[in-house]
Amino acid sequence: MPNRRTVFAFTPTCTQFCAGMSALTRNRSSKSVPNEIMKQYHDQRAAGGAGLIVTEGTLITRQGKITDSVHTTGSKIYSQIWHLGRASHPEAPEQIEAGVPVYAPSAISARGGKFRHIDGTPGYVTPTEIADPTVLIAQFKQAAINAKEAGFDGVEFHGANGYLVHQFLDSTSNKRTDKWGGSVENRARFALETLKALTEVYGSDVVIKLSPAGGYNDMGMPLQETLDTFGYLLREINKLGLSYVTLVRYNPWLDPEYDGLSAKKRGIPHDAAESYSPFLADTPLFVNGSVAPAEAEELVSTGKAAGIFIGVNWITHPDLGKRIWVGKELDNAPDYTTLYGAPGVDPALGYTDYKEAVY
Repeated sequence: MPNRRTVFAFTPTCTQFCAGMSALTRNRSSKSVPNEIMKQYHDQRAAGGAGLIVTEGTLITRQGKITDSVHTTGSKIYSQIWHLGRASHPEAPEQIEAGVPVYAPSAISARGGKFRHIDGTPGYVTPTEIADPTVLIAQFKQAAINAKEAGFDGVEFHGANGYLVHQFLDSTSNKRTDKWGGSVENRARFALETLKALTEVYGSDVVIKLSPAGGYNDMGMPLQETLDTFGYLLREINKLGLSYVTLVRYNPWLDPEYDGLSAKKRGIPHDAAESYSPFLADTPLFVNGSVAPAEAEELVSTGKAAGIFIGVNWITHPDLGKRIWVGKELDNAPDYTTLYGAPGVDPALGYTDYKEAVY
């Protein structure tokens, strides 16, 4: 039998069998405030073997204690802090409550745009260029301070999937001519300066999630420019002493067709672990993105990754860690009609109603 402990005993704080649970944007909050059903959801998965939980994205400008409850199982919990940038919409509830425009590095809209709380497919709007990005850096830092006060063990800086940080990094969404745009060094500045601000709050208990292959939310540069941009970024990140870096692999599901044409996909398929691990000599590299248990074992045992984060399988299997540990089948299929909830629908559906195995 494979040494499954090599897959699960990987978190910076884990001293026993554990499995990492990726952030999944599983928003069931009440006007951005966590509630009891969210506590139940996280409790289920902590008890099911999630040694380190990274929460759904926590908005830094629209801001129950779930953290204490998770800690009772011996698990750790990081808050994923994010800003949607141009991927928001003026009619989104959180945007209305914030009372500010949709901000982004440049006034360039993304193609696509379907929103859970807005009827139809209104499309993304042309954002307002943020005049002073240091204002956003300060907001991220304050979000980390808030997370620490709420009992989180650390924060994950969301730099993936076409949201604000990714928009600064990508030359197709960042056309600035000041120190925040243009060269690779300038486009990486926002991510690096924010990470430094976060470490002032949490020390080494800071991580970043990146998706170099792009695709989602209309992101993607030519391959060589992608390699140059993320190579530079990760070489500089390696100097900061973070807990780890998570790289999201290319996934066709996160690379939609635009205008009904596959030729208009934006993703740049390439092996993230192989391409970028040389830049992270002193920082553990974790892999995320449709990693099955057997492949996770291979990636860790061969040294290609320090650890694995699992996403969708944690949604449908609250006891995922236990199942993999004892070899139980993963037999709960996701119901995509309830996966992320909808107005007027019981929030438990597709959230806390998946069944555990019989042991």
